[in-house]
Amino acid sequence: MWFFPISVIALTILLSVPLSRYLAKIMDGKYCPPRFLRWFEARLNSGPQNWKQYAGALLVFNIVLFVYGFVVLAIQPWAPLNPRHLGMLSPTTIFHTVISFITNTDLQHYSGDQHFSNFSQIFFGFTMFFLSAAIGLCSLTAIIRALRGEEKIGNFFVDMWRVVVYMFLPIAFVFSLIFMQQGMPMTFQSTYQVSTLEPAAMGTADNGQPKQQTIVVGPLAAFTPMKMLGTNGGGFYGMNSAHPFENPTAGTNFLETFAMMWFPFALVLMYGRMLGRLRHGVVIYSVMLLMLVGTIAWVIYFDTMKPNPGLTAHPTARTYNIPSATAPGGKRTVVLPTVAGLPVDQHLGNLEGKELRFGTSAGATFAAATVDVTCGAVNAEHDSLNPVAALSPMVGMWLNCIFGGKGVGMINMLLFIVIGIFIAGQMVGRSPEYLGRQIGAREMKLAMLALLIHPIMILGPSGLFAGTSWGQKAESNPAAHGFSQIVYQFSSASANDGSAFDGLGVTYGFNNNPNPAPTARQWDIVTGLVIVFSRFIPIIAPIAMAAYIGQKKPKPFGAGTLRDDTATFAGLLLATVLIIGALLFLPVAALGPIAEHLGPIPFGG
Repeated sequence: MWFFPISVIALTILLSVPLSRYLAKIMDGKYCPPRFLRWFEARLNSGPQNWKQYAGALLVFNIVLFVYGFVVLAIQPWAPLNPRHLGMLSPTTIFHTVISFITNTDLQHYSGDQHFSNFSQIFFGFTMFFLSAAIGLCSLTAIIRALRGEEKIGNFFVDMWRVVVYMFLPIAFVFSLIFMQQGMPMTFQSTYQVSTLEPAAMGTADNGQPKQQTIVVGPLAAFTPMKMLGTNGGGFYGMNSAHPFENPTAGTNFLETFAMMWFPFALVLMYGRMLGRLRHGVVIYSVMLLMLVGTIAWVIYFDTMKPNPGLTAHPTARTYNIPSATAPGGKRTVVLPTVAGLPVDQHLGNLEGKELRFGTSAGATFAAATVDVTCGAVNAEHDSLNPVAALSPMVGMWLNCIFGGKGVGMINMLLFIVIGIFIAGQMVGRSPEYLGRQIGAREMKLAMLALLIHPIMILGPSGLFAGTSWGQKAESNPAAHGFSQIVYQFSSASANDGSAFDGLGVTYGFNNNPNPAPTARQWDIVTGLVIVFSRFIPIIAPIAMAAYIGQKKPKPFGAGTLRDDTATFAGLLLATVLIIGALLFLPVAALGPIAEHLGPIPFGG
């Protein structure tokens, strides 16, 4: 049970060290590529950019990506590689999907095998996997250069080239070869028609002959590596990494879990290396690792080691007195009858929604890790986690700094570092300093802007949808669990994660669909806007903050200076993250998974 999470974390830690050296070497321009690649890189180099030019280039690039992605999906009915003649998705779904993919969120309001042709999977999904992941890494690199005091923080297009060509392509190619060897399909064929082992299992045709099963395939061995390495998470199939073609063996499951954590781990060390403060990077790495281990241990303990309360017996009737304005005495008595347990052996814990090919703890481990690194791929059903176990992926998205995605997780942690140092400075009566440079009011305003946009984009829309028919018509479960479904969806959108409590009615489907989910359009538009604000404000504001910090004159290290490479600093940083996270999200946790866990049948008592 514990071997899988321990081994995959240990391997990731071990291999993140050499990868961090390689990443720092590339982003510092010390890597010497082949001559023909240097020629292409030189063509992209329009000169060094200051932070405003860099941020502007980043935004313009994303606008171009949005237009490109929208056009690719809109022309799907007339494009090649579409032998099933799939139509165009709803315009609001295209809007949401393109926004989601260009921001590395990949929150899917559609099912890839049902709604996408291979043309869309390749020229939209596969392309966005590389580019959206590179944008976050480039942003972190720009921040590092700014913190080093460099007025020119590089060239965005050169950085993009280096990340995609020198990092992602060669590593993804190696993973593709391994996945093909493990049985993952790699073909431009769209479907196969096969006869089932049980005749007429798919029904019979009008002539009485058994129908054949349609099996959707595609270039999965090329698609899946960057889905995981880029912490994208968007699945080729609706079942994502629980599908036997997208994750065929226990070996591929181990590699996919490792792949989504590898770059986020290494980027924290790259941060320390490029700043020339490796010990500082190790301290941050240790804090993140402690939180990641905590979330994985939590979900394994409360899900893999505990039975599903919905299947266990409740042999004793219970009586509750609840406040009521209309009942005599102001209280109404509610009697909950006895409930018989189902004849299910639960010695292996909660197995609902789990893919048992990978082992009992693999689903729980994947569930925590995929949100900690904001990947969003799934190999088990998060909606089926025991209520208190579901706190783990939610907390990972709410904190949004436990390694996080490509560069963005470290950027989010930088915000907590600045805020923690500011609070500590106020407590001891000293001017707050980071990397020897003073943190002023302007920097704090930018840090708070970037930090607070996250809870605002979760709590505001969650309250709106929970209190109106927009959310109530989409819920597949009542009361606390339905509320958790809504909160999870907006948490995933704001954290740029992409996983979901499936069952929420958010799918419109094709534009000519006569029976879409009642409020699918509202979900498409609002979650799309949440994704946009929660992606770009926490990138642009920290770039500006780092530039303003870097412009200040470094102060000499003194006896009263707060060291950033000690256990004391690690404790300060951990406390800052947990206390701020609790203040922002504990109330909504109490209304959702905690209320479900402590409430009446089936989870109370």
